[in-house]
Amino acid sequence: MKIVFVDGYNVINSWPNLKTEKDHSLEGARNKLINILHNYSVFNDCKVIIVFDAYKVHRSLENKEQINKNITVVFTKDGETADGYIERKVHSLGRRVEIYVVTSDYLEQQTIFQRGAVRVSSLEFYSEVNTSENIIKNKAIGNKATNKNHLGDNVDKDVLARLEAMRRSN
Repeated sequence: MKIVFVDGYNVINSWPNLKTEKDHSLEGARNKLINILHNYSVFNDCKVIIVFDAYKVHRSLENKEQINKNITVVFTKDGETADGYIERKVHSLGRRVEIYVVTSDYLEQQTIFQRGAVRVSSLEFYSEVNTSENIIKNKAIGNKATNKNHLGDNVDKDVLARLEAMRRSN
């Protein structure tokens, strides 16, 4: 099983479609990111853990919410950064599973790499997510076009010929 840790605010501040959403509402940007990554996780058969830091939120407790079987959203406790949470979890998982960490924080990328995880910048991940979305859209369009149900596909050729003869005789 592949696990993808995402530094939520880092991604929101890096992706152009989320930056504009953030200008209207940070909660809206978070929800949009969660929805986008839900589709990504199902398509790529992986678990995604989105981490938002509450580093400067006084007396905040760690809050973990399992959105569905593929998506977990974590708000860190007071005084803990998303980077710190991700490092701790990657260290505890060790090299037992395939781990990817999405962040553009260079120091975090180096630390994660030393612990055996694959580092992916926010913009590289943006490109990967867009590619997945395009494949999903193309498959949906293909399914829509091929799922037409024509009478001729389901009727014996002799019956179809008699029906055509009846239609022409009127």
